[in-house]
Amino acid sequence: EEEFKWLLQEEVHAVLKQLQDILKEAYHRFALPASGSGGAVKQENFVLSTSGTDQVKGVLTLQGDALCQADVNLKMPRNNQLLHFAFREDKQWKLQQIQDARNHVNQAIYLLMNRDVNYQFKTGSEVLKLMDAVMLQLSRARNRLTTPATLTLPEIASSGLTKMFTPALPPDILVNFYINLNKLCLTVYQLHVLQPSTTKNFKPAGGSILHNPGAMFEFGNQRYEVSHVHKVECVVPWLNDALVFFTVSLQLCQQLKDKISVFSSYWNYRPY
Repeated sequence: EEEFKWLLQEEVHAVLKQLQDILKEAYHRFALPASGSGGAVKQENFVLSTSGTDQVKGVLTLQGDALCQADVNLKMPRNNQLLHFAFREDKQWKLQQIQDARNHVNQAIYLLMNRDVNYQFKTGSEVLKLMDAVMLQLSRARNRLTTPATLTLPEIASSGLTKMFTPALPPDILVNFYINLNKLCLTVYQLHVLQPSTTKNFKPAGGSILHNPGAMFEFGNQRYEVSHVHKVECVVPWLNDALVFFTVSLQLCQQLKDKISVFSSYWNYRPY
């Protein structure tokens, strides 16, 4: 009983403090200025590449949760023509995954700090409930970075991203940016127009993170087939840091839950 009381009054608070410190570090990695601070976020340049092909090359400029510049060269396979696209100067592309992950981290920190400095936990179930709530936010934060959105090809075609480039993207090119784990990814789809007279059996593709050659879709009264897919990516070091912090924090939460559960099962099953 004394040991359990010590766990609730001392160790729980030590773990909560440790979690707060780790998650504040994670939060700062997202490099977004706090509201009202007015501090500009530094811009970082990343070179896009992939092994075994030089069909697509590019440089992306990331500023917090926004792509503020994108400079992309695309070599067309059929005629080796080189196309160049860049973001218009007045445009930025928000990476919703980064914004959402940051919001979940912020919510986890709020849950950990949302009590009086002298507050004492009275029951194990109270601590378990708090850990579950914190772990839910951390899992959501991690999932936003590890699981990009599944999109249909018409959704990609109608995305605001297609209108951000100068010169404008030709109608047979689609692009999509997303985060996958610690990487910033660009996928370029080259399309082939399906003629009305084609004998191909038209089957529209569903939602996917990455569509394969042969995927078909209809957009603007025109049917298309994906002929080539190019995926290039770059590692963003601070995203890697954030993912490590999430993993460490989830382990700490689980360890505390396990200790509480051991005591709780002892009280439930002790002989009278």
